[in-house]
Amino acid sequence: MARSRKSQSQQLTLSFPDEAELVQEQVKPELAHDGLRGYPAQTTETIREPLECKLLDQVLSPQNMRAALKRVKRNNGAAGIDNMTVKELTDHLLENWSCIRQSIMDGNYRPQPVRRVEIPKPTGGMRLLGIPTVVDRLIQQAILQVLTPVFDPQFSESSYGFRPGRRGHDAVRQAREYIRMGYSWVVDLDLEKFFDRVNHDMLMARVARKVHDKKLLGLIRLFLESGVLIDGVVILDTEGTPQGGPLSPLLSNIMLDDLDKELERRGHKFVRYADDCNIYVRSQRAGERVKTSVTTFLEKRLRLKVNEGKSAVDRPWNRKFLGFTIEASKLRIVLAAQSIAKVKEKIRNLTKRNRSMSMSERIKRLNQFIGNWLGYFALSEFASTFHDLEAWIRRRLRACLWTQWKLVRTRIRKLRGLGLSEPQVMGMATSRKGCWRLSRTLPIHRALGKAYWLAQGLKPVEERYHAIRNKW
Repeated sequence: MARSRKSQSQQLTLSFPDEAELVQEQVKPELAHDGLRGYPAQTTETIREPLECKLLDQVLSPQNMRAALKRVKRNNGAAGIDNMTVKELTDHLLENWSCIRQSIMDGNYRPQPVRRVEIPKPTGGMRLLGIPTVVDRLIQQAILQVLTPVFDPQFSESSYGFRPGRRGHDAVRQAREYIRMGYSWVVDLDLEKFFDRVNHDMLMARVARKVHDKKLLGLIRLFLESGVLIDGVVILDTEGTPQGGPLSPLLSNIMLDDLDKELERRGHKFVRYADDCNIYVRSQRAGERVKTSVTTFLEKRLRLKVNEGKSAVDRPWNRKFLGFTIEASKLRIVLAAQSIAKVKEKIRNLTKRNRSMSMSERIKRLNQFIGNWLGYFALSEFASTFHDLEAWIRRRLRACLWTQWKLVRTRIRKLRGLGLSEPQVMGMATSRKGCWRLSRTLPIHRALGKAYWLAQGLKPVEERYHAIRNKW
C-alpha cells in the first residue's frame, strides 16, 4: 500500500511536466479563518509584480498545483455536473493533466457549467450556489493562490472576509470598538443578491488593474461566463460570480475594494465582511445621510443594488452582524437571536422523537455539531446562553428517551434502575402527560440529569465553551 501511494505521488509529480525537476517546496500552514469557508494555502514561491513575469506560468507551476490539489482534497466538497468526486481527481490528473495544462496555455480550455444548488437562508428565501467540477475547482484554487499575494496587500484594513490572517471574529471585535468610541449608530447595508449581480466587465476591469497576463485574464472571464446547468439546460451567465468556487470570494473583494476606498476617503468608521458592510456614525441624522450617499455610489459606480427592505440606520444592539450583536448596557458581544434560533432548529432536527436513530448515534452527532458550532460562536461573552442551551438539549434528549421507552412496563423497569422511589416510578410510568411535559418534571429531571448524560457520552456545552475561550 505504501509503495502504491509513493508510486502514485511520483507519477503525479511527473504529470506536471515543464518544471518537474524543481524541488517541491514546503507549503506554509493554512491561515486561521472563521469556519464559514476555507482560505487557500499559500506557497513559498514569491509572487512579484505582474509585469515582471507571466502569472499563468506561476498558476500552472508544479509547486502551486500541488498546493492547490492538497487544498481541494482537504476541502472535499460535492461533485460538479460531471459527477467526478475529489477522490477520483488524482487518477484523472495522472492521465489527463498534460492535455489540460496545454489547453490552458493555448487558450482552448473551457470550464464546465456549474451545478446549481439552492440552500435556504435563515432570513427566508434561497441562496444560490454554483458547484464547479473538481477539475475546475483545482484550477480556480491555483489561480487564487497566485492572485491573493497580488491583490490582498492593497485591500482595506477594514475588510475582513476571506483574507489571510483575518476572520469574522476580528470584524465583530472592531465593530464593538467603534461603538465604544462613541459611534453608536450603524448604517447596515445589505447588497441585494450581490454574488448574482456583479457586472463582469466592471469586475474584469478591476482585475486587469494588477493582472496584465492576457491569457490569465481570459481564463478568469471564462470561469465567470461558464454558465449554470439547471434541469439539464445550460444557462449562460451575463453577470455574477457564483458562490461555491474557490475564486469567488477574492473576486468579490476585488469588486468591493472600490467601496472600501471610497469609505476610507470619506473618513468613515466601517467594517466589511464580504458583502456585509456596517458603517458606524455618531447620530441617526448622519447615518441617514451616509446611507443615501453610499447607496448612490453603489448603484451608479458599481451597478450594485442595495436592498432597502433589509438595510437600515439603527442602534447596533438592534442589528445582527455575522451572527452576533452588541449588548446595549455593557457592550458585550452576544449571540444574535437569529443565531440561537438557527442552532436550536438544527438540534431539533437531530433530536426528533420520530427519527429512527440509536441514542448513542444521536449523542455522537450532537457532540460533533455542537463542537463545530462552538468553534465560531464561542466569541459570545454571555456564558449563560450556553448554560441554557445545554439544559435545553438535555430536555430534548429526555423526551427522546421517554418516547423510546414505549411500554409502561419498560418505563417502570428503567425508572427503577435509575433509583427512583416506587411512588415516583408508578406516577411517572402511568402518567398520561406528554413526553415533553414529563421531561421537565422533578423525578425525571433527577433520574436523567446532567450526570446521566455525561455517562452516556454527551459533552457539556458550557464547559466546552469555556475551554475554547481559554485557548484564545
